Amino acid sequence: MGKVFAATLIVIALASAMPIILHTWEPPADISTHGRLIDEQMSETMAEAGVAFLAAQLILAWLVWRFSNRPKNEKIQHFPGGARGLVAAAVLVVGIEVMALGIFGAKAWAAIYFTPPSANALPIQAQAGQFAFYFRYPGADGKFGPIHPEMVNEGNLNFFGLDTTHDADSKDDIVTAELAVPVNREIHLLMHSKDVGHSFFIRELRIQQDFVPGLDLAVHFTATKPGKYEILCTQLCGLGHYNMKAYLKVMSQSDFDNWLKQKAALQ
Repeated sequence: MGKVFAATLIVIALASAMPIILHTWEPPADISTHGRLIDEQMSETMAEAGVAFLAAQLILAWLVWRFSNRPKNEKIQHFPGGARGLVAAAVLVVGIEVMALGIFGAKAWAAIYFTPPSANALPIQAQAGQFAFYFRYPGADGKFGPIHPEMVNEGNLNFFGLDTTHDADSKDDIVTAELAVPVNREIHLLMHSKDVGHSFFIRELRIQQDFVPGLDLAVHFTATKPGKYEILCTQLCGLGHYNMKAYLKVMSQSDFDNWLKQKAALQ
């Protein structure tokens, strides 16, 4: 039975690797300037993890094959160095793998988080709350009005807690439930959570960033292909989490300007 198990283990390991080797499931279209780096990082991670996985399964299968039908009088062999040597070897192998992944991913990570947005990036605020996203654009003055948490009132559609009576910078701010951006224009997305932890995920942009209560976070990106793309919350945030989504609309600069005027007229 031991040899049958070893053979089965090899077959399952090789079969599980075939869809990845054959690229059975292609990733969604990349619509961002940094997406190529993310995809390369994913490919390198899958290759390294895949090789490690197959090596581990083949070694396990060989050990099962070799020692499953050992005669009762055969002397038991021990791993060189005993348990301490085995643990040291495992820590060394895992440490090298983690370090390699860090080295591979440094370039992709830095392009998003360690490189500041350009001076002409369009600032947009994104707010996550159970169970919806809302977005705020600065008006003609180019400035965001201050947020007053005590004034947040969804019944009055004051999602950001703006005091348009006393704060001049708030009067022309534009609040929407969809995120519209001009194509080939860098966006500086300023993110905060109204309540619990949420997440901002657009697969085509290769962006996934958590909203952390109490922290102001930011990401920047440039969308390169017009279209409509789904924004999902990928952080379990309550009973309505399954339905927490919005849409990203990437459009030409002229269409974006018209869209912004239409939204401003509705405020």
